[in-house]
Amino acid sequence: MSRRPPPKDQPRRRDDRPRERPKGATPHEPRVRGDAPKSPFRAPSPEVVTLYGAHAVREALKGGRRKLLALYATDTALPRIADLAHAAGLEPRLVDPRDLARHLGEEAVHQGLLLEARPLPEADIGDIESKSGVVLALDQITDPHNVGAILRTACAFGVDALIVTERHSPEFTGVLAKAASGALEHVTIVSVVNLARTLDELRARGYGVLGLDSEGAEPIETIPLSRPLALVLGAEGKGLRRLTRERCDLVARLDLPGPIKSLNVSNACAATLSVIHMRLRAG
Repeated sequence: MSRRPPPKDQPRRRDDRPRERPKGATPHEPRVRGDAPKSPFRAPSPEVVTLYGAHAVREALKGGRRKLLALYATDTALPRIADLAHAAGLEPRLVDPRDLARHLGEEAVHQGLLLEARPLPEADIGDIESKSGVVLALDQITDPHNVGAILRTACAFGVDALIVTERHSPEFTGVLAKAASGALEHVTIVSVVNLARTLDELRARGYGVLGLDSEGAEPIETIPLSRPLALVLGAEGKGLRRLTRERCDLVARLDLPGPIKSLNVSNACAATLSVIHMRLRAG
C-alpha cells in the first residue's frame, strides 16, 4: 500500500524556522546536494599559522605582530570576539563546531574560534631587547605542550626571549599556541642553527649561562646570580647535550624536599624562574 504524501500546505513546525545569522558574520555558500563537503579553511602551509582557542586568538588579534588572514567563529563564540575582530580589520566567518573539529581533530579544545595568520617575524640574537635581563634557551625540547607551557611561564615572568633550535623543535602553531595561552604573541622567539655557538655569542655579550639539571653540582637557591642571564633547559630524559653543557658557566639543580627529585621540564622551568626572579629582585 502506498504512503499518502503530506499536504502541500502543511504548516512549518516551530523548530524548522530559519535561524538568524549573527551580525558581522559571513555565511558559507550552500552546498549542492551530492557534492563532497568543501573545507572553508586554508590548506596546511609553512606560510599559514593556525591559532585556536580563546586566549591564543584574542592575543593575536590584539598583538599587531602578525598579518591576519581569516577568522572563523561559531555562532556562540562570535559575540566574544566581534569587537576585537572589527578593530583588527577582520570580518569573522561563521562555521559549525563540527567543521572545526574535523579540521583540528576531535581532541582540540578550540572554544569555537580559529584564526589563520602569517608566522611571526623572524628574530635573531641582536633583536633581543633587554628588560628583565633573562632569556631562556631550549636544548631540543620537542613536545609542543611543554614548549607552550614554558612560553606561558616565560611571558608571566617577563623573560626577554626564548631561544630554540631550528631542528628538533616543534612548530609555533596549533597545539603549542593553545598551550601558550596567548604568550606566543608577547615573547621574542629566536630560532638558531647551532645552540652551542649561540651560547658562546651570549657569553660574548655579557650573559652568564646557567644550565638546569636534576644532577647539577649546586642548588639554584644558593649560587650567585646576576643579570644578564641565560637559563638553559634540556629535553626530558636526555637532559643537556654535551656541547651545550660545556658552554654553561654552571649547571645547577632544584633542591626538592619530596621523594621525587625531578619535575616535568615545564614545571621545572616555572619553579626555577620563580627562584631566579625573587633572587634577582632581592639582589
